[in-house]
Amino acid sequence: QVEHPVTEEVSGIDLVREMFRIAEGEPLGYDDPVLRGHSFEFRINAEDAGRNFMPAPGTVTGWRVPGGPGVRVDAGAEAGTVVGPEWDSLLAKLVVTGRDRREALERARRALAEFAVEGMATSLPFHRAAVADPAVAPETVGTSGPFTVHTRWIENGFAAGIPPFDGAAAEAGAPAERRSAVVEVDGRRIEVTLPADLVGVPAPAAAAAVPARSARRRSAGRRSAAAAGGAALTTPMQGTVVKVAVTDGADVAEGDLVVVLEAMKMEQPILAHRAGTVRGLSADVGAVLTPGTVVCEILS
Repeated sequence: QVEHPVTEEVSGIDLVREMFRIAEGEPLGYDDPVLRGHSFEFRINAEDAGRNFMPAPGTVTGWRVPGGPGVRVDAGAEAGTVVGPEWDSLLAKLVVTGRDRREALERARRALAEFAVEGMATSLPFHRAAVADPAVAPETVGTSGPFTVHTRWIENGFAAGIPPFDGAAAEAGAPAERRSAVVEVDGRRIEVTLPADLVGVPAPAAAAAVPARSARRRSAGRRSAAAAGGAALTTPMQGTVVKVAVTDGADVAEGDLVVVLEAMKMEQPILAHRAGTVRGLSADVGAVLTPGTVVCEILS
């Protein structure tokens, strides 16, 4: 159950413990639990709410979680955590419980205001805006209307303007240099690949190409900044190229698919922003592109 903390908070039952207990053959031992109170779960994801919840890999440079009555945080991140594009975007679950819906919302507003994640985009600004919206929380914003959120409320009814994250998360989330080392486990020698700063040994001669790749990445970034303009098609997010739909010299119409990026288990199509001819196509399947990288120019 993805949202099992909500069930745990209103039932008073540790569901994970119960699964282990039952797996060992113990009887359930109770009837349906009596539910009490009201609980909300807020998924704190590495996504930029100001850019249509695009995946936002990066490094957590600051981490402060809220506390107090009825506030629970289940987290898999802390200051220094590197969130790469290969993983799910979930950083933490903030679960807030009160004796009724109003109290739970009031506690949630305070807890969300206290929750701080620095260095990268997260869904926190959206959650803060949502619990202050009359559609979500009429009890706490001085209106008498009902709860009016529906399936496509975010797309069609949510009016709060959330600005895009303005930070240098792109380079922070770039793949770090890795080195191989041989370790012995139970008498067996095993080669493992680890981040370079954990290995603690000089890089082998074969790894001399790594600085060259880094230099190419830096020079590519400079080209991106210089070439960005009316003809340039740039990437809005960091991701891995999983599909290239055009060739250099091809004619495209506005809205045609050019490449597909994948990050955090989500695919993002990059579409032609104008009609014209593709020139300078630089994307290859498997390449990792940072935000703002020029994929190609589309010349009229």
